[in-house]
Amino acid sequence: MVKVGVLGYGTVGSGVVEILEKNKDIIAKRVGQEISVKAVLDLRDFPGDPVEKVLVHDFDIVANDPEISIVVETMGGVHPAYEFVKTCLENGKSVCTSNKALVAAYGPELLALAEEKNINFLFEASVGGGIPIIRPLKTSLAPDEILEISGILNGTTNYILTEMTEKGSDFDSVLKDAQDKGYAEKDPTADVEGYDACRKIAILTSLAYGKQLDFEDIYTEGITRITDRDIAYAKKMGAKVKIFGSSKKVGDKVSAMVAPQLIYPEHPLYSVDGVFNAILVKGNMVGDVMFYGQGAGKLATASAVVSDVMDAAKHAGVNIITLWDAEKLDLVAAEDARNVFFVRVSGIKAQKSEKVKELFGNVKMVDAGYDDEFAFVTEEMSEGDYEKAAAQLDGVINKIRVDQTGLA
Repeated sequence: MVKVGVLGYGTVGSGVVEILEKNKDIIAKRVGQEISVKAVLDLRDFPGDPVEKVLVHDFDIVANDPEISIVVETMGGVHPAYEFVKTCLENGKSVCTSNKALVAAYGPELLALAEEKNINFLFEASVGGGIPIIRPLKTSLAPDEILEISGILNGTTNYILTEMTEKGSDFDSVLKDAQDKGYAEKDPTADVEGYDACRKIAILTSLAYGKQLDFEDIYTEGITRITDRDIAYAKKMGAKVKIFGSSKKVGDKVSAMVAPQLIYPEHPLYSVDGVFNAILVKGNMVGDVMFYGQGAGKLATASAVVSDVMDAAKHAGVNIITLWDAEKLDLVAAEDARNVFFVRVSGIKAQKSEKVKELFGNVKMVDAGYDDEFAFVTEEMSEGDYEKAAAQLDGVINKIRVDQTGLA
């Protein structure tokens, strides 16, 4: 029998305990032995909950129990999660976590420690919730050179943009609706400013190329500036606004970014709406592969954690190799990244069109019926060149990058 300790009995932690109990027979068949929870660490009490039988309030009880061979970390945050996970690994216990902040910050160090101890540090649930992506990236796509990863990596922002598109609502009212429905946190900053997606694309990119990409180094732009007028222009263009986390090979470097984009129906992720997430991976041999599903939620995320627990149980005493060195990935400078831009400008088109062409060259005008502003789409240009041109044009309201996937 494999005995497990769980750190944190919140949404995901309680889901892990529930799955291990409800599906214990099928899990035992697939692993070859029973898996049971011996201890659950939490500062709170849970009167009447079956977890009371195994609930502890002292981390040392879990860390020093020789019977516990696998520890699940679902506390969230970086500290004290990092210290707890490191201690468990040092004590010879494999760790399975859903904590993207921890993985993004300390992935290489914790993987190296696991390798040294001949155990495992697994984190399938840290990206995409219940969507399997980490393991396929490490195994199924291992023969390929990864050329590009792009994804709708946050259900909250995808829900907000979908509601704005379908109902014509403004950002603030949809955000409140998302909070009321439990899709957005009371403090939604990490989601709406793109920080959550940034950590996830940092993890995926680091795994794809085997070197560390610090999330702080990724240009990140959220959705707080997207308005109902942006949505109206997108509809006029036959496009949708989505926020992507993306990275791609550019020569011997990698370009990475989190930002809203206009995408057309030809794009594989065009129809991914609501709280769903999807990740598109392009390999040099396999081509495009898409992973789709619920990117969050109690049981979806807990299912991914339990899959890691099962993997760790089946590989007791064997380290599953994960290529992710502490050496920094060579990034394309943000100003050198190349994109096509949709730009909104206040004022009358006839009075500014010559200046627009002078600064941006050959552009395509977009008319959504507004008298007090106009918009245009540039040709591909560098981020730096765009910023220089925009600085010389009075009245720029907003810009959104335009994805050209599938377009001639």
